[in-house]
Amino acid sequence: MTDQAPDTASTGGDVRLTGISKTYGTATAVQPLDLTVPQGSFFALLGASGCGKTTTLRMIAGLEEPTTGTVLIGGQDVTALPPYKRPVNTVFQSYALFPHLDIFENVAFGLRRRGKKDVKKQVEDMLELVELGPLARRKPHQLSGGQQQRVAVARALINTPQVLLLDEPLGALDLKLRRQMQLELKRIQTEVGITFVHVTHDQEEAMTMADTIAVMNAGRIEQLGAPADLYENPATTFVANFLGQSNLIPAEVTGTSGDDLQLSAGGTRLAVPKARCAADAGKVYLGVRPEKITIAHASADAPEGRNRIDGTVVDSSFIGVSTQYVVRTTTGQDLTVFEQNMERDSRIVPGAPVMLHWNPAHSFGMDAAQAIDAGTAEEDA
Repeated sequence: MTDQAPDTASTGGDVRLTGISKTYGTATAVQPLDLTVPQGSFFALLGASGCGKTTTLRMIAGLEEPTTGTVLIGGQDVTALPPYKRPVNTVFQSYALFPHLDIFENVAFGLRRRGKKDVKKQVEDMLELVELGPLARRKPHQLSGGQQQRVAVARALINTPQVLLLDEPLGALDLKLRRQMQLELKRIQTEVGITFVHVTHDQEEAMTMADTIAVMNAGRIEQLGAPADLYENPATTFVANFLGQSNLIPAEVTGTSGDDLQLSAGGTRLAVPKARCAADAGKVYLGVRPEKITIAHASADAPEGRNRIDGTVVDSSFIGVSTQYVVRTTTGQDLTVFEQNMERDSRIVPGAPVMLHWNPAHSFGMDAAQAIDAGTAEEDA
């Protein structure tokens, strides 16, 4: 079946990148990639600094010219169009509000520039959407960072773009306000229903807001999918480590049992579903998230059919809703365990012998040819 150019009616605000890349001299910022962002979705480009996510966004916006490839928006090839002729608007981290204009006039600016005379109703509706109606006559410096950010969003949306591009829009806010604004942006996107493409380095932000995440690394997309799917089924060690935390245990496939692969890790027998393992022979990494592991005193018995590893607690940190343990295991590794603070066993302290166990179905397996520390802060530093 041939891949025909989509018609505008069927794709609306779809963003479609085909073979898009960007090089600066000998340096490659974005490797050739194909990507479709469906109309009406909240899409996140997630990655560490320098991974190519902002360059990709700027090529959609028309602020960077691609070295190769094409950019289609709503079925229209916009690759050669300047930014102001593209059906997109961009919200930057700096907001770039006009300090001498009040909030009403900041939001009205785009309409007035296009020659619209009667803008009152449209601006009032937009300020109501971002819940800033009562502050319409204040100047930007009289608003909090979160309020300024909502003005910037309102100013971009009032021009009715097919696509709103957001470049680290919450980066300048403190943690509590950032979390509040994540929910606020998601609400606005749901209400207006247009395509949002959001660039961020913050994993929690991407998972809170986006329907779909593209995890980027070294100018290419490592994995694309819904937040829960990326978290539960990471395809690479980079995704496993970058999106949340993972324990990766070097192991060797020793056989099969029903739907499971049998593994040996330093003499300890473990299991992983075949469907959740990228390799079925040789050396693998068995992955398990810290919150999936149960920690118990060594005198306890593990329930039947669970993966089990023995070890000694080397560190514990109380972090409010949970306690984070680091356990040095008999397989020679330090594993991280998160336990909810409900009924804590007072015997589980640094130096205590413990037993870790978890459901094999909560494990995932990866080809051990990859770097085990890819995507960690240490490896990225």
